[in-house]
Order: sequence, then structure tokens, then C-alpha cells
Amino acid sequence: MPRQLILNAFLMSNGHHEASWRLPESDTRAATDVKHYQRLAQTAEKAHFDAVFFADSPLLHGDVTQRPYGVIEPTVLLAAIAAVTERIGLVATASTSYNEPYNLARRFAGLEQISGGRSGWNVVTTAGDAAARNFSLGSQPSHAGRYARAEEFLQVTEKLWDSWEDDVHVGDKAGGVWGDPSRVHPVLHQGEYFQVEGALDAPRSPQGRPVIIQAGSSESGRDFAARWAEAIFTAHQTVESAREFYADLKRRVALAGRDADAVKILPGIVPVIGATEEEARALDEELNRLILPEHALRHLAGVLGVDPARLALDEPLPDDLPEESQIEANKSRRTLIVELGRSEGLTVRQIIGRLGGGRGHQTFAGTAEQVADRIEHWFTTGAADGFNIMPPVLPSGLDVFTRDVVPILQERGLFRTEYTGTTLREHYGLPRPANLFAARRDPAEHDDAASPVSPGGGAAGEQPVLLGGGATRAARQ
Repeated sequence: MPRQLILNAFLMSNGHHEASWRLPESDTRAATDVKHYQRLAQTAEKAHFDAVFFADSPLLHGDVTQRPYGVIEPTVLLAAIAAVTERIGLVATASTSYNEPYNLARRFAGLEQISGGRSGWNVVTTAGDAAARNFSLGSQPSHAGRYARAEEFLQVTEKLWDSWEDDVHVGDKAGGVWGDPSRVHPVLHQGEYFQVEGALDAPRSPQGRPVIIQAGSSESGRDFAARWAEAIFTAHQTVESAREFYADLKRRVALAGRDADAVKILPGIVPVIGATEEEARALDEELNRLILPEHALRHLAGVLGVDPARLALDEPLPDDLPEESQIEANKSRRTLIVELGRSEGLTVRQIIGRLGGGRGHQTFAGTAEQVADRIEHWFTTGAADGFNIMPPVLPSGLDVFTRDVVPILQERGLFRTEYTGTTLREHYGLPRPANLFAARRDPAEHDDAASPVSPGGGAAGEQPVLLGGGATRAARQ
């Protein structure tokens, strides 16, 4: 079968453009309207999208004068969306910095059971002192420390999701045996950051475990993604930058002992679509005119690591900005913005306009045909395996994309016309991972339902397992 695009609908309240809520047709309370998100997910499902995706941060992000982001916690919201959809994948962002593995594994295990195996976890390490102060910390952990914690976090969650083998259930009513305890394993994890003893209180899901997604593009983020990610969300302004990232990540994945084709690279795109190119540009310009510069300036200064007073709206970026190595948060996004401003000679005001739609993701204004051309070009020239579609305005932006762009991609043989699977792994073309504990059994023991059981519920002599992320065993040992 020819290679096909992956399309996720990245949903955000009234849309990704920061001024979208100010349009006359926008509902200013959409961020807390569950039915709004359910309708959007149903629209994406009718167009056979792979997944819907929600970002998240464990803090009040931004100034409520502008608008709050991430008002409903994503795993809660996706449970409500799962109830009104049947096939589309459900991807939630969750932080390894401010969660515990057992609680987070339980939340995703619940979403897996509710949805029939459609969930994905966008793993983030959450930078910034503001989030740290919500969790009894005076300041954020170091960049290296956040990634070290994330590494161990993934080890533990994979073991928890696999702590029930697929064949636990017996259902012997006459004999009074619901399940086989030899197929349930305490994880017995003792590490630097976490000590987790018992098994999860939920069975393994139809797709084995949630799809692991990662979005960091710093050096640490790329290395982490190469070891763990099954899909990678990324931001690029140019196809050349996207190709470099794509080739580099595929190379790192292969060096980690994994199948590079089984890791999907998915940039974001903000498509501003009009019946004509002029109409699309007019909508883009209208949205940019509605940006309140004082809010955008504060956000930009935070990413760059400078005082907002140092950024003059009608001047270029200062020459002496802190280097990427000097900041702890948003390293790759900082570099993207600086390179954008300096390569094109943009003023701070112009940079704010360029970032208003997608915060560093490419914004493209044009007709449906032109948007389809852009997507096809990136897909067929080694820049992407698919895209996070980030409508600037919702619901209209998603409606137009599914009505006008998707049929063009389908006619070109680039995107599915119907679902062929039921899980997110099947949509992405990913294999169902083998159970970590079952893989360690002696073949004879694996077939013996009466194997010895330890008091903790696992097979006698159970030892901690430290593998994960779909890598070969040799790559992790």
C-alpha cells in the first residue's frame, strides 16, 4: 500500500490564532464547552482524521485578559469525546515533571478502556518556574534533570501498562476463577526518582499501551524522542528546516536500535484557507490586526529569556539575546524564533504577527488547492510523515479544511477514504508492542497457567524490568 499521510486535528478553544476569539462569530466561552469539542472531534472523524490532540500545561498559561489556554484537563476532556466517537484517536499532553507514574498510567489506562485503545500520550517535561511553584518547588528543575526524570517515568509507565498480560482473564464462573494471577506482575521498580511496587489496577488495552508522542526539539529532546517516541510533534517554518529535522530524527532512531519507519514525524501547520488567495490573505491580515501587542510582547520576551522592555515593537531583535544554552525553557522554540527574525530581517511587531497563528508553527494562507500542494510537497520530499492541522479559527477552520482540502488529498491518493483499523496504533501504522513481562517468560512457563505465583501477584522470582519505548532489548540494556 502506498505511504499515506497522518492527519491530527490539534484543537484549541476558538482556534490557534491568539485573536480568534475576537471575531464576531466566535463564542468567547468555547474553551469550557464540552459539546464544542465533541462536535469538532466528530467533524474530524467524519473526515477520517487519525486523531484529535490537546496541549496542556499544569498552570494558568497566559493572561486571562487575552484568553486562558488549556482550561479542561485533556484526559478528562478526551473521555467525554470518546463517548461520542468510535474511531478517531485521542491524544493528550501530560507532564512527567508534575505527575507520578502510577496516577498517570491509571488515567491513560482508563482512557484506553473507555475508547477501545485509541489514546496517545504527548510526553512533555514542562519548563518554567511558574509551573514549579504550583507543586511546592521554588524553581524549575534543570533541563537535564527534567529529561532524566522523564526517562525513568517512561520506564515505569510502560511496566505498569504491561503489568497485566493479555491473557489474564479466565471468567470461570463454575470454578470461581475470574483471572490468572500468574499473568499479573508487580513492577518492583526502584530508581533514582520513583519507587513503585505493585501492578496497575487495570487490564492491558486493545492496542497494548498508549502511543508515545514527544514534542521537544532540543538536543536532549531529540535524543529522548529517538529512544521513546512513536510519533514526534515538531514546529518548522521552512521545508529545509523540516527535512533536516526529519533526517536527523530518523538517523537517531536507527542508532537507538529501532525501526525508523515506525516513528512518525508530524510538523504543525496553521492553514488559513480562502476561496481565493486574496481572500485567505485578507483573513490572515484581519486576525493579525486583532492581536494585542502588549500580551504578545510579554510572551515573546519569556521565550527569548529577556525583559519585555528590551524588545521595541518596530525594531529588530536585540543582537545580544541569551543563547539557547543559557536558557532552561523552550530551547528549540527560542532558536526557531531568533532564526526567523534574523533571516528575514523582521521587526518585533512583524515577528509577533508571524507567531500569532501558531506560536512558531508554519502559517500558510492560500486556497484549498494551495494548502494541499504545500502538504503534499512536505510529505513527498522527506519533511514529514503527516501533520498536526491547527485551524486558526474554530469551528470554521476545521470545517473548511475537512470540506475542501481533505477531498483533494484523497483524490491524490495521499489520505484514507475510510478507516481500516480501530486503534490509534492501527491508524498510524504502528505495531502492537509485545508485553514486557510475557516476553521474559520461558516458553513452557508461558503456556502453563498454573505457574508458581509470588505473594505480590507476579511469577515467582520476578525481577524489575527496565526496558521500554519499543527499542530492541540490546539498545536498552
